[in-house]
Amino acid sequence: MEGLVEFKTGDGTVVAVEAVEEQHGSQLVSRSDGTVQATRTFEGALVGVRAAAESALRVLRDGALKPDGIEIEFGVKLSAETGAIIAKGTAEGHLVVKLTWSPSSQEPITSS
Repeated sequence: MEGLVEFKTGDGTVVAVEAVEEQHGSQLVSRSDGTVQATRTFEGALVGVRAAAESALRVLRDGALKPDGIEIEFGVKLSAETGAIIAKGTAEGHLVVKLTWSPSSQEPITSS
């Protein structure tokens, strides 16, 4: 499927996103301009992405490393039927994790 998918937000605002090709055999009926109406709200489409981010953060926070900061970056594609899909950036997938630690406040910083 090429074109746009329109998602409605909870307050009725329409968000248009570039469509991704569905991998299964079902077909959606599109308007003549190539735009397809999504089967769920924008927020509903992103629920799985939030769950994936929360799960990743929980794993990274609860481990032995105990970072002060965690950044997780992944691409998201939106599909009219499937909702949000974590997108591949390469053949293996796309996920960037950045962990940071601050200097301990108990250790004095000295200059030479």
